[in-house]
Amino acid sequence: MSFFTNPELWTLTVTISVPLIYAALGGMFSERGGVINISMEGMMLTAAFVSVVFANIGNNPWIGLIMGVLSSVVMALLFAWATLRLQADQVVVGMAINLLALGITGYLLDAFYGYNGTPTNTPSLPTIDIHWLLGIPVIGPALAQENVLTFLLIPVLFAAQYLLFYTPWGLRLRAMGEKPQAGRSAGLSVSRYRLSGIVLSGILSGIAGAYLSIGVLNSFNVDMTAGRGYIALAAMIFGNWRPKGVLLAALMFGFLSAASIQLQGTVIPSDIVLMVPYLLTVVAVGGFVGRTTPPAADGIPYQDESL
Repeated sequence: MSFFTNPELWTLTVTISVPLIYAALGGMFSERGGVINISMEGMMLTAAFVSVVFANIGNNPWIGLIMGVLSSVVMALLFAWATLRLQADQVVVGMAINLLALGITGYLLDAFYGYNGTPTNTPSLPTIDIHWLLGIPVIGPALAQENVLTFLLIPVLFAAQYLLFYTPWGLRLRAMGEKPQAGRSAGLSVSRYRLSGIVLSGILSGIAGAYLSIGVLNSFNVDMTAGRGYIALAAMIFGNWRPKGVLLAALMFGFLSAASIQLQGTVIPSDIVLMVPYLLTVVAVGGFVGRTTPPAADGIPYQDESL
């Protein structure tokens, strides 16, 4: 079987890409409002842990998902308080959130579950079977049996496109990321619109984290996000802060990661392929990607009295 027609390759690509797309869409909303958000890693990690805890407590994965998303929103509000209210440096606060999440989840994992780790019978989100997709060559088997959050991503992508480009709220949010002074002169609250973008990033990053822990792996491990928040940030930049671009960029990162797994045991060292997504992350974040135009006021603080 050809490497590129191997259904396992595309199944892995989808599985790896889904949390990246969710998180990158969240970062897109935040940065479209003018706030650099590198705290998606911490939001995802927090949600992944909390989802497992409450899925076990309530014996229901949906309770785990809801509580995981809420925990991610709490981290987003903490980030918003520091960056919007206190006018702290957005990058520094984002890194602090990531380190805080890493420390807290690692400590609580040991405190709650000890050496044995999270229970092996943790309830997981359901898988949806669409058997007729099996008749589609190559990609059909990769989508015929997927987690419910994978299929939820389809309406989320359409909703993100519609909200950002076809609603008054989206127009105003983008205005806050381009020229907040103009929005303020029109009587709009810059901070409140930026806050809404940050909260959306918390919700979507929370779904991404829950997908990892109770959607795919059915467990939680220390630092299980493993830099996916930063890769999502790179996918957002590659995607030029647009939902369609985010989708394609995240699928590219997912494909490269899946290829590195499939190439294990071949003549091509898998470690070389494995480092490509992270190398592309450095390239994207470092600003070496052509034809990407960030919002003009991205990362520039703006103080008003609405928060």
